[in-house]
Amino acid sequence: MADADQEHAKGTAGFLLEMGMLKRAKRSGWWTAGVKDPETIAEHSFRVALIGSVLAMMEGADPAKTALLGLWHDTQETRVGDIPHIGRRYLEAASNEKVTADQVSAAHPAVKAGAQRIVAEYENGDSLEVICAHDADKLECLLQAIEYREQGCSNVQPWIDSSAAKLKTASAHNLAQAALTMTSIEWQQTYLP
Repeated sequence: MADADQEHAKGTAGFLLEMGMLKRAKRSGWWTAGVKDPETIAEHSFRVALIGSVLAMMEGADPAKTALLGLWHDTQETRVGDIPHIGRRYLEAASNEKVTADQVSAAHPAVKAGAQRIVAEYENGDSLEVICAHDADKLECLLQAIEYREQGCSNVQPWIDSSAAKLKTASAHNLAQAALTMTSIEWQQTYLP
């Protein structure tokens, strides 16, 4: 293996190892709602990607592209953490594009360019896929709040209200309204006697 190839492999592997932090880092905004053990950033991002693909199917957008945008949308939080909205009032964090550029600076050139393109599109784009990915982020928060409310956390209504208010697509609004009338285990009733 050539020296440049070896360095690119190390840089790319380092990025992938860094992404493992997302499996351990908690979504800290939920602590202000009294959630003692919130989900991780990776758990959130997984469901955002899945929701994004579903919304894209419903809205006629590209589900794979939307899922990709959702999967990458919080990768920067390995470096800056999950800053709650109230904390953003007091901090000036680097842009997600800058953080991503630093994260992949030693990666394979195709990975570097691809990662930067994906994050820049999520942050600045206006395509239907971007809109669905942003809606997926908000809808995932709303669903998580419903689940935490069922677990006895009564302070999550502001998350439900603010997430619902930011939804843009008709499909996301419809799914939010449906979810608000259900329990998190209602889906089981289809198969249980």
